[in-house]
Amino acid sequence: MSLPRNGGIIPMSLRSVHFVMPGAVDDPSAPSGGNAYDRRLCLDLPGFGWQVHRHPVPGAWPRPDTGARTELARTLRELPDGAAVLLDGLVACGVPDIVVPEAERLRMAVLVHLPLGDETGLDPAVATELDARERAVLRAVPAVVATSDWAARRLVAHHGLAPERVHAAAPGADIAPLAPGTDGVSRLLCVAAVTPRKGQHRLVEALASVADLPWSCALVGSLGQDPGYVARLRDLIRDHGLRDRLELAGPRTGAALDAHFADADLMVLTSYAETYGMVVTEALARGIPVLATDVGGLPEAVGRAPDGGMPGILVPPDDPAAIAAGLRRWFGEADERRRLKAAARGRRAALGGWASTAQGLAAVLRGLSTEPRRAA
Repeated sequence: MSLPRNGGIIPMSLRSVHFVMPGAVDDPSAPSGGNAYDRRLCLDLPGFGWQVHRHPVPGAWPRPDTGARTELARTLRELPDGAAVLLDGLVACGVPDIVVPEAERLRMAVLVHLPLGDETGLDPAVATELDARERAVLRAVPAVVATSDWAARRLVAHHGLAPERVHAAAPGADIAPLAPGTDGVSRLLCVAAVTPRKGQHRLVEALASVADLPWSCALVGSLGQDPGYVARLRDLIRDHGLRDRLELAGPRTGAALDAHFADADLMVLTSYAETYGMVVTEALARGIPVLATDVGGLPEAVGRAPDGGMPGILVPPDDPAAIAAGLRRWFGEADERRRLKAAARGRRAALGGWASTAQGLAAVLRGLSTEPRRAA
């Protein structure tokens, strides 16, 4: 089997890392940025000297049933003493009673895609409990990996972690062909699981208030994570009379997702919380400008073109009127559209690749083999 290349150099020998991840990491019906990130690390880490042993653990993480807990405990217990272990935070951070006792025996790093308590719509008591569990896990392991500089700073401040043990490894982006779009203006695309955290209801409210504009919109993403929210969103779309203009497309991957990107004139993401926002850079990798909420790591993902131009419009969170104003700005100002498109193409050329992400993770893993096994 050929190994991914790093600048044309293939390492002669590989160290081993055991990657513990959600069981649904390869499920095409539940695509997510976290799953895509995990899969890409498995492909690219060998190019930086690390053979990856995958350990997908089925379960309703981060609140697993007894069977899932037992399987995770067995997986960790069977790893050899001193093994380097990378754990997806969705699996690890909710079960400190399983993970923390193994932290003295194994050399662990936890990859935090989203702090557990930041999931929108959680009962406050549940969020508080998950937050405390996550803190216990992250304080017990020698290394923590976040997916943006913003997320790393927040983990340090929120959980009281030593800054030198928290590392940022932003997702990479694969440069894709420039999206031809539909007519350069009217086709809007939102790629996100349909859940309260992604805030599609705010987008629907904003679109209803600009119904006089000639837009159409596709909402691409899983419909199975929160059926109640999806049902309420369908009702909202119906009540505003938008069913002919707003498509709930469901999850799409591969060529089907590429086709949605190819048709898009503007990417729209109205999340309440994001540690980065991979779909933003996936859009920019095709030269598609972005309208997004100014939350978490999204400004990092939007970034700037080399000439300083901003390839998107950032709006305040939880404000459908601000989203609507951003849309009117997009539709009403041709010069602004030209500027945003030029900046998006400039940002496209400057995006970092996944090799940089894997290189950063490889450096963290190398540190595990030399640092004492003590709390972060």
